[in-house]
Amino acid sequence: MNSLEIKGNWNIAKGKLKQKWGQLTDDDLDYVEGKQDELVGRIQKRTGQTKEEVEKAIKDFCDCR
Repeated sequence: MNSLEIKGNWNIAKGKLKQKWGQLTDDDLDYVEGKQDELVGRIQKRTGQTKEEVEKAIKDFCDCR
């Protein structure tokens, strides 16, 4: 997978994440680009969901491999 494909996949993932958690800002997603643990923490902080809930939701709709 080349860098253009990775960037495209990340843009799709960002859109899906914002649909799921509307509280997230573009700054949140830009800040954590490529840092999954920090993303999970920011989602938890914004939504009050548990780490496990957030990780499962991300796994369910975002193939981040």
